[in-house]
Amino acid sequence: MPPITQLVDALTYYVVFLFSTTLHEAAHAWAAKRGGDLTAYHGGQVSLDPAPHIRREPFGMVVLPLLSALATGWPLGYASAPYDIRWAARYPKRAAMMALAGPAANLLLVILAALLIRGGEAAGFFYAPDTVKFGSLAASHAGGLWSSAAYMLSVFFSLNLLLAVFNLLPLPPLDGSGALPLVMSAESSRSYQEFLWSNPMIGWMGMFLAWQVFDVFFDPIFWGAVNLLYPGVSYG
Repeated sequence: MPPITQLVDALTYYVVFLFSTTLHEAAHAWAAKRGGDLTAYHGGQVSLDPAPHIRREPFGMVVLPLLSALATGWPLGYASAPYDIRWAARYPKRAAMMALAGPAANLLLVILAALLIRGGEAAGFFYAPDTVKFGSLAASHAGGLWSSAAYMLSVFFSLNLLLAVFNLLPLPPLDGSGALPLVMSAESSRSYQEFLWSNPMIGWMGMFLAWQVFDVFFDPIFWGAVNLLYPGVSYG
């Protein structure tokens, strides 16, 4: 692959990562505000402007994902929205909904990208290619901007599906773990939260385990989503 193509791909993935992560964290902040916790709101994070999110995590949102995208073609990064643990302990169900809001925002982008791909296909601008892969789900005979649009929508679909699935794993510190109080009693929720807050190493262990098992969960979900995108066509 020519260097210029690698650079364009890396920057495309970074731009999609930045926008998608901003929406993810803004959704957390908005849900917390709706639930009565204004911590992230006062930090300016109920916003689609990436600036306040970058100010909170400059390394995780700019340095690390840019360097990793340029080195490997893949943006690796992180972000966060603060919340009041006293509020979370008092209202565990609201805190759980706050946790789910981030992945829900990513799934919304997956659905939007899918609708635009299908709309482009219906209009004759896009078509389902013979083979697909992560980040390459639609093609265009029109060339030019339409080929670029097909590529960008493919990246939005793929990367946001990955972000949603990864964050929904029920392992701390991921959002799936934060959502567990939805199926717990109030007493169990408080005990669970206190255990996590008093044992920060659990989060490192959870991330390590998440990376080990992620492919097992993501691969069938990805191919299932692609086959839903193109009914009647079998991929994977």
